[in-house]
Amino acid sequence: MSTTRDLARVITAHRQHEGAGFIVRRPVPGPGLDLIDPFLLIDELGPIDYAPGQAVGAPDHPHRGFETVSYILEGEMEHEDSAGHRGFLRAGDVQWMTAGGGIVHSEMPSRQIQERGGRVHGFQIWVNLPASLKMTRPRYQEVPAARIPTATSADGKATVRVVAGEALGVRAVIDTHTPISFHEWRLAPGADVTTAIASDQQVLVYVFAGKAIVGDGATVIKDGQLAVLAAGDAVRLRGNDTDARLLLLAGKPLREPVARHGPFVMNTRQQLIEAFEDFQSGRMGEITRTAIAQ
Repeated sequence: MSTTRDLARVITAHRQHEGAGFIVRRPVPGPGLDLIDPFLLIDELGPIDYAPGQAVGAPDHPHRGFETVSYILEGEMEHEDSAGHRGFLRAGDVQWMTAGGGIVHSEMPSRQIQERGGRVHGFQIWVNLPASLKMTRPRYQEVPAARIPTATSADGKATVRVVAGEALGVRAVIDTHTPISFHEWRLAPGADVTTAIASDQQVLVYVFAGKAIVGDGATVIKDGQLAVLAAGDAVRLRGNDTDARLLLLAGKPLREPVARHGPFVMNTRQQLIEAFEDFQSGRMGEITRTAIAQ
């Protein structure tokens, strides 16, 4: 018999500037909260409507020791890195980048949005890597919207896109180094759906449109709030009085020391120093600019 996870706490996202000056809503990290193992950061960009010449992104910057997950809801993004990877992300696409031992990366709105303006909305999630994989070879998994599995509840009131893990009988095509679930749920009023999540995983639910009820209680989770769930092996999601959209994130905690500064997440201070030295000396490489096929 499954045990529904109760609500442990609710965190309201704060706003701050990132990259070249864009604003994000960020529930984690926040005041007095560095991470929720294994999740290091949850950023929601937008939704924002850029006028021509206003769009900004995250120009060349390094990463080491963790993974970045970019999930595009609206708009277009271009990316390049020092390992020669480059690509173009559109609405509904996901990029799961394992930075591993180190990479220099650039993420920018498409040239069209920079020049003509447009609407941008999306997420970037940082997922920690275990000590044994901190220096693994960088890896990309890019999945277009059409390949992300979807499912609908029997009553048609709940739908899910499964970026990682599984739900309602469908399994993601993305492979993760550690057990991770990443779902986007849409709930209509009256929706009531339960999905299994392994009992050894930490579960978070971030509402980014409307309102939802998480667990068996009556607490309403509003737009811009993150629900942290207690122990159990099932998550119950219910619609409220309006349509709701939310991310369900789950991962097995690593329970390892975290030494973190800026774009590097390692296990010791000495490893952080080595990461900065490798970046400053050019050992992480640099981006060679080329035209990106669109």
